[in-house]
Amino acid sequence: MRFALMTEPQQGLTYEEILAAARTAEEAGIEAFFRSDHYSSFPGESGLPTTDAWTTLGGLARETSRIRLGALVSPVTFRIPGSFAKVIQTADEMSGGRIEAGFGAGWNDEEHAALGIPFPPIDERYAMLEEELTIIHGLWAEPDGWSFGGQHWQVRDARRHGEVARGGRRHPHIVLGGAGKRRLAALVARFGDEFNLNSASADAALEAYERVRAACREVGRDPDELVYSAMTGVLVAETDAELRDRVAQLLEAMGTKDDAAEWLSARRNRWVMGTADEAWERVRTMETAGVQRIMLQDFLPRDLDQIRLMGRIFA
Repeated sequence: MRFALMTEPQQGLTYEEILAAARTAEEAGIEAFFRSDHYSSFPGESGLPTTDAWTTLGGLARETSRIRLGALVSPVTFRIPGSFAKVIQTADEMSGGRIEAGFGAGWNDEEHAALGIPFPPIDERYAMLEEELTIIHGLWAEPDGWSFGGQHWQVRDARRHGEVARGGRRHPHIVLGGAGKRRLAALVARFGDEFNLNSASADAALEAYERVRAACREVGRDPDELVYSAMTGVLVAETDAELRDRVAQLLEAMGTKDDAAEWLSARRNRWVMGTADEAWERVRTMETAGVQRIMLQDFLPRDLDQIRLMGRIFA
């Protein structure tokens, strides 16, 4: 099993706090550091300052040396595909080839409205996502002179300007995240290097992964070429008392008055949670369902001691 740290910097984290989390994860031996791509602060207090995902990833690319870096996932509505391909390519070069790019259709209409970003209906966003992936893949992988005529964007006589990926890679690692339903599964089969199931459970993973595998077979692709990953909440501690303290901190950060015992009980079977043995019991359940990499979704990213503990448990 492989592990990555997944953070939610829209909870009001400054760049320095994001950097501290990434460096701590690197020092702890965790394979990859991912951040969300959101402009509104949640869960917890609203109205907190937020940062741009890809600007911060460019900074992290220069201020870390080994850990892989990525966004999970970037909404298709936020950026124009052609310029976004250049942003990813540039960050990848800055990092020495450590960038992983996550793509999705987006879902948070309120953050779009707050910044004047159009938020079309879901069917149109999926059509946009297909065009985005077609364009980015084309700019990275097709020969010079490649063109594309889509409904939303058109490309004429594109130039690759040399290989965008280093070390013999075809291009930066492409992750598609979501529930893995029919439309997304088809896009994963055509363009993805990895499928990431969000809000994952073992049962959901079995169903979603089979949909993705079936979509691969339909287009003549070997399903085993893909990485099958899952994102799940994480809350670990060395003792039960320490776990209760972290639950209290998390409930405060999320601004909820839920009873701590009830909150814990409701997530015991969904999160990687508890002491090392308890956390690994959950990991083994996910592994049995076909999960190859777990994105540990950390809602207490300022708690660097917990990140260090994740390294001791999982790295």
